[in-house]
Parts: sequence; C-alpha cells; structure tokens
Amino acid sequence: MATAAVPGLEVRAAGSHSRRSNGGYDAVRLQAVDGRELLIRAPRSQAAESEQSADLVALRSLTAGVRSRLPFAVPEVVGQAPIDGTRAVVTGFVPGVHASADELTGRSRLAESVGLAIAAIHQLPAGFIADAGLPRRTAGGCREAVVEVIDRAADTGRLPAAILRRWEEATDDDALWRFQPTVVNGTLSADSILVDAERVTGVIGWSGLSVGDPANDLHWLLTSRGEHAERALEAYTVAREGGADAHLAQRALLYGEVELARWLLHGVEQRDSSIVDDAVNLLDGLASSVHDRSSEPLSPDTGPIMTVSDVEEMLDRTPREHRLREAGGAMLTDSYDFADLARGRHAFDEHAAVGDATAPIPLDLSDWGDAAPADAAPADAAPADTTPVEPAPADREIGSGPQAEPTRSAVSPTGPAPNGPAPTGPAPAGSAAADPAAATAEAQARRIADSS
Repeated sequence: MATAAVPGLEVRAAGSHSRRSNGGYDAVRLQAVDGRELLIRAPRSQAAESEQSADLVALRSLTAGVRSRLPFAVPEVVGQAPIDGTRAVVTGFVPGVHASADELTGRSRLAESVGLAIAAIHQLPAGFIADAGLPRRTAGGCREAVVEVIDRAADTGRLPAAILRRWEEATDDDALWRFQPTVVNGTLSADSILVDAERVTGVIGWSGLSVGDPANDLHWLLTSRGEHAERALEAYTVAREGGADAHLAQRALLYGEVELARWLLHGVEQRDSSIVDDAVNLLDGLASSVHDRSSEPLSPDTGPIMTVSDVEEMLDRTPREHRLREAGGAMLTDSYDFADLARGRHAFDEHAAVGDATAPIPLDLSDWGDAAPADAAPADAAPADTTPVEPAPADREIGSGPQAEPTRSAVSPTGPAPNGPAPTGPAPAGSAAADPAAATAEAQARRIADSS
C-alpha cells in the first residue's frame, strides 16, 4: 500500500505505530531503503476520516516558507492511496515522544520550550490561511461560537445554574473579547506535542488550522498541574512581543471549562448515558468550586462600584495636601472634590445678597439715558476710585481659599478610577493546580478518544 502511495518507494522495514491514536487509525512506521522514515495511516472511523482530510489540507498549506518560521518539525505529506473506501496518507515521520500536560509543565526548560512553540504558531503571517481557503474567524465570531456551545448545553437541562451564569457573564463581557485573532492550531493539546528531553521537537494534528482566538490553543496549558505552567505562559507572552492581550488567560480558562459542555453534548449526541453522567459529575464539581470561590474568575475585576456618598466619605478620610490646583481642571467628573463644592456653596451663601445664587439679580435702569440720576454726586466731589478689580485666578473654584485643596480622583479603593482601565493580566498559574480546572483537560481527552 505504501509503495502504491509513494511511487518508487522501497521499504526496508516496517512496524506498527500507535502513538496515542486512540484507536482512530491503523498506523505503520516505515524505514525506506533511501534512509527516509515515513508514517502511513488509514482512518478506522468516519470521524477519523474527516479529521484526516482536514489535516491533509492544513499540512499542504504549510509551505516551506511557513515551516521555516517554526522551531519544530511538522509532518510533510509524501503521498496517498485509496484503501477500503477511504484513503491511506503517507507523511514524513516526526521524531519525539509524547508527554502528559502535567509532564510538559513539570520542568522549567521544557515548559519554556512549550510556550515558545505555541507563540511561534500564533506569530505566523495569516495570509496563507486565506490562500488555502481555511477558516478565518473574527473576535466576534469566536465569541459567538462559544455562546452557541453554551446555549446547546443549556438546552439539555443538565447544565448547573451557577455554571451557566458564570459562562454567560463571561461571554457578555465585551472587554474579555477585545483581541486580535491570530493563526491557531485549533486542536492543540498535550497529545499534539512531541518532545525530546527539554525541548519540543514537533507538533502533529493540524486539522483545526485557522485564524481565530489564540486563547483556544492555551486552555489545556492553564488546566495542567505542572509546577512550571506559569513559566510556559510567561515564555509565550514574552515571545508574542506585546501581541498577547490582557484577558487571554481568562478566555483560555473559559475554553477549558466549555470542554465540559462539549463532552456533555457528545454524550447526548451519541445517546451514551455513561458519558452524560460523567460530564454532569464534572460540571457539578466545577459548580462546587464556583460556590466556594476556589475557581478563578473569568472576567476582570474592576473593584466595587461606589456611590457618590461612598466617594465623599472616602475623600473625607483621605489626608489632604495643600497645593494649588492645576489650571483648566474645572468640574471634571474624575477629579472633582465634592467637599470643595459644599464649602464653596457655604461661602457663597454667606456673602451673597440673596439666598439663591442662581436667582435673577434685579437691576435698576432708571439712571440710564440722558437724565442725570437723582442721587448724582456733586461736581466738586472727589473722583471715584477707578482702579480695576483684579479677577480671581482662573484655576480657583467658587469659595476656595488662596490655597485650594488638591484634586483627588474618585476611585475604587481596590482599583483605578472608574474611567481608567481595569487591572488586568494573565490569570495566576495557581489556577492550573485546581482539580475542577484539571477536569476540563480530562474531559477534552475523553471526548477526543471517544470520537476516534
């Protein structure tokens, strides 16, 4: 069969090769007379056949120029041949061994290599994706895809209310979905990565190659329990050179949790009660972590929303530094001192002729015109002082003294001003050690294995 797929091929040795195919393929490793090592695979199910077809298109789109940008090997298609109503595909053999997600993040140097490998994928120029006719999703499209999965899971009636609420709040948060789509592997997991000692040697499984949310390639990393998961994420972020958005880690965590919903839906579609029960148990465990607040938040925390009275009370407790206000800072909502307003209004009331500072001022216009006023001063009276009155400084508010009080922002005691950016950043790597989070990786692995 291999010789039919690759004209002129002479095979010297052959042996079975399972490499975590989960039973989805019949695979044989070949040693050619010319020294090449090849791999021939034939799908054993419709799902595996569809996956292989998508993988074939993706591998052909990865030209030599694109591959040269990657610090690891990618399988190269050598040939194909029909077999029993499907086809067998021959690719170059990529050396390396598999490791679990925990093992990949268990050693610092290996974790760093994993982060750099993923970053290299996301740094690829996106033009070849369009040329190959592969999917291209916008940030909004990625968001809608997640919402669609959540809605389908909710329709089963087996999604815990706390989880549904948690996911809906995340998908409703516009800030969470402001990111620049990149080239993504799309189906990346620990099973996709081949390693040799402390470095990544290859990445296999490219059926999901597209332009999309880079967080989707990271969810398995954040749900790993290796002590150096944070090092992998740090290496990834540095290698992206500012391209990683502030909420990438939260979305990655969401994608990991939604894997539980996909596992549930897979069980429903297959009418397999054991899978459904397993998914429900995993979801219940996640719900428990939400209730006891041991799970990481999916949306950025902007601090509590303060009322006007809360702000005034906070300002009264804040030590005051006496310095002049900067010019031009009049009545800005994020720098106005409500205490100044109260003091200014009180001072104005004490000196004003009327109680209402905004009421009309009556004017006597009887002395306007040609007639001299009845109480005109005699001609020999001393001239009135015509020295102009110096206007008040422009940077001083009504009622403020020679040294006005400093401007202070009405801010949350735990965060920046309401108009400023929320404190964001990657979720702590400690979240990778949470058991409910680790369950998402297990659900994904089970779904992939069962589909194959």
